[in-house]
Amino acid sequence: MSLLIKKEMNEEKKRVLNQTLGAFDLTLLGIGAIIGTGIFVLTGIVAAKHAGPAIVLSFVLAALVCACVAFCYAEFASTVPVSGSVYSYTYITLGEIFAFIVGWCVMLEYLLATSAVAAGWSAYFQSLLLGFHIKIPTLVASAPGMGKGGIIDLPAVCIILVVTFLLSRGAKESARINNIMVIIKLAVIVGFIIVGGQYVKPENWQPFLPFGFHGVIGGAATVFFAFLGFDAVATAAEEVKRPQRNVPIGLLVSLCICTILYIGVSFILTGMVPFTELNVADPVAYALRVVGQDKIAGLLSVGAIAGLTTVLLVAMFAFVRVSYSMSRDGLLPKKLSSVHKRFQTPFLNTWITGVLAALLAGLVDLNLLANLVNVGTITAFIFVCIAVIVLRKTHPNIERPFRAPLVPFLPIMSIISCMYLALNLSKVTLISFMVWIIIGILVYFVYAKKHSNVRGNGA
Repeated sequence: MSLLIKKEMNEEKKRVLNQTLGAFDLTLLGIGAIIGTGIFVLTGIVAAKHAGPAIVLSFVLAALVCACVAFCYAEFASTVPVSGSVYSYTYITLGEIFAFIVGWCVMLEYLLATSAVAAGWSAYFQSLLLGFHIKIPTLVASAPGMGKGGIIDLPAVCIILVVTFLLSRGAKESARINNIMVIIKLAVIVGFIIVGGQYVKPENWQPFLPFGFHGVIGGAATVFFAFLGFDAVATAAEEVKRPQRNVPIGLLVSLCICTILYIGVSFILTGMVPFTELNVADPVAYALRVVGQDKIAGLLSVGAIAGLTTVLLVAMFAFVRVSYSMSRDGLLPKKLSSVHKRFQTPFLNTWITGVLAALLAGLVDLNLLANLVNVGTITAFIFVCIAVIVLRKTHPNIERPFRAPLVPFLPIMSIISCMYLALNLSKVTLISFMVWIIIGILVYFVYAKKHSNVRGNGA
């Protein structure tokens, strides 16, 4: 049978998991996934190196590209409201082998994101503890190979296991924790905008375009990665009440709110101090210290910890939902799609994922692999844009509660933009990604193709 065998649309519309999430939950889920520590770091660095005060335009351009992709996700999520997100969309439109490859890439993205974010969470948590004169023993404070004398990053392991416990209990319980953490994070960000706004000097915005419009484009390519994560909202579609309405709302509203916050922070930041001074590891905290607000600067650690907790929670949630869908289709072992009778969650899958992510975070230096998260995300974006175009051609009359505008123009522009960003990643990242793809193709032919439900091989 053909490698491009496709899954029928009516098969994907069957929903098994408990539907408990609403539009508000999804919006905060999206904000939780998008805003990590980048808002406290990336804004200053990009302003200093690429765009100056015109970083606000860089955020607008990057947001427009992400919005085009989000429209495509919203159309699919409203038409096929299941857990697999871009994996499921690709299965319907482009065929099994492409679906497996994109699912394989997305799993890499979310697994590495989970582990890397946990390591970052550990660093901020330890920094916060030092403020109270509490020091975690060196042996259990960092992963081996980082030159710090550690044998395991115990705080990273612990936070992953806590998040795993929450996720295994159900989407609604996880959403409650996410909502609380997002509110804390938003309070810190809004607090900075309010306090910092009192110290803005308009002369700091001159010149507005010190690096020219080319600098704005370069800045947009960098800050684009600050928007990654909104696609995780689509992976929750099977657990959403009225997904045809609520998933598009969650996707687009969360992206809009994050764009406003990014623009607000960068606008205030470049007004507080000259952009030439912002090439530091903590530009937002630095700006607050310059104007004498040291206590407010200290609160940023709380915001960063809350921000990383939500990113961690949503990344692991998304990994489990994609691998659950692939398992349900027979492309991964069936045990990964078993659903707990009481909690109505992929309980075993969640704990296997949590243990694997904890081992990676606790024992491996993930800095060299961080960019693989970006290339995995870009690959997913490209596939979902292609899939929207194909579905419009193959199923022109299917009910679409939400329709992406200007198809095929906007998806094509998104594909070109994403390919440009991918080609600007390092050669090491691209080579590593190709190795992962080759491993995935081998797994497909050795296991997935032989157990595929669509081919009649499922148990």
